[in-house]
Amino acid sequence: MAGIVLTVDVREKTGTGNARATRRKEQVPGVLYGGPRGPVAIEVAKKELQKALRAGKFISHMITLDHKGEKQPVIPRAIQFHPVTDEPLHVDLYRVEENSVIDVDVPVHFKNQLDSPGLKRGGVLNVVEHTIRLKVKASAIPEEIVIDLTGLDVGAVIHLSAVTLPAGATPVVKDRDMTIASIGGRMAEAAEETVEAAPVAAAAPAADAKGDKKG
Repeated sequence: MAGIVLTVDVREKTGTGNARATRRKEQVPGVLYGGPRGPVAIEVAKKELQKALRAGKFISHMITLDHKGEKQPVIPRAIQFHPVTDEPLHVDLYRVEENSVIDVDVPVHFKNQLDSPGLKRGGVLNVVEHTIRLKVKASAIPEEIVIDLTGLDVGAVIHLSAVTLPAGATPVVKDRDMTIASIGGRMAEAAEETVEAAPVAAAAPAADAKGDKKG
């Protein structure tokens, strides 16, 4: 289980007014969903939540809630931030069990860009999917999916079927082999090729001045 532990308290009242009052106490309101207990309104210390966010392993990772000594594994699913200060305003959490299988979005990263002939010649990596939704155990959520660009030239297309997924993980989307990324040529090169490929128009014959005067 992840090392992040959040201490929470139950909010007796809900609503906009109560949420504002909670924030004035330097607490962040939230809701805990899932399981037989149903939704429960909670609050967590803002400083504690900000520390967990800075750890970089918060959203879609299993953490532990501690309520008066009772601990519960959860998955953070959504956080609302203030549009100006970026301070957390609300958090949604979901109860899980360590061995339960859940759907999560795992970020995609690329490596060995310098070993891609297409990129070395000035090509562009066009990323279509920045995350891949996977079915995984809650206790084994991968940090990332790494795609190797070694040997890929302009025109190469990376499909989901070519991606090595973490052990035990399966894609949620199974009815199509979705495109993750592709390597395209530079716009300037494409324009030059278009000009070179265009047929040269034949010069129009000069008008016969004498002939124009005939008649």
